[in-house]
Amino acid sequence: MANVNAPFGFRPVGKMGSNINNSGTNVYPIADNYATSIFKGDIVQLVDGVVEVGTATSTKNLGIFNGCFISKDPSTGKPKWSNFYSQTNVATGETIEAYVYDDPNQLFEVQMGGTATLAAAALGNNIDSVAGSGSTINGQSTSTLATSITGSGATAQFRVIRASQDPENSDTGSAYANYIVKFNEHLYLTTTGSSA
Repeated sequence: MANVNAPFGFRPVGKMGSNINNSGTNVYPIADNYATSIFKGDIVQLVDGVVEVGTATSTKNLGIFNGCFISKDPSTGKPKWSNFYSQTNVATGETIEAYVYDDPNQLFEVQMGGTATLAAAALGNNIDSVAGSGSTINGQSTSTLATSITGSGATAQFRVIRASQDPENSDTGSAYANYIVKFNEHLYLTTTGSSA
């Protein structure tokens, strides 16, 4: 059965081992007038003490963005919760708080990129992500996994744990299958700090 091509970024689905899964987030600042949009399900990193959108080359990833709180929306003058951050919906000098799934043991479900498929041997190997554009209507990310695992012994952002059990996207022999992954390159899995 064909999988559904509908990327949604990274969504939390559990924890490693038998840990309690509360899908908790922590709060981090976003700089005033940060010029790049961040969507729910995007990878974020901590740069100079503030949250920025991550890239496939980020090695000190902070986690996955789950939305933001803006102290005063410029169009309404009231506090606002948003699934995505955009410079256009924030006034200068206002507080912007990012809510981030930052537990390095959190598991995430994500769609495979392009028309690629992963062989069973890919489980336990490493893979990077590919940023999507996201939706300004519902705030959802369209990030996916890269189209192939990294070479043997090479590092990458995520470790492939298993195929998803989502009945609409669990055919690993077809394009757009969903997989469960865990951060491999994470700020809280390294002994060195983020940029100061």
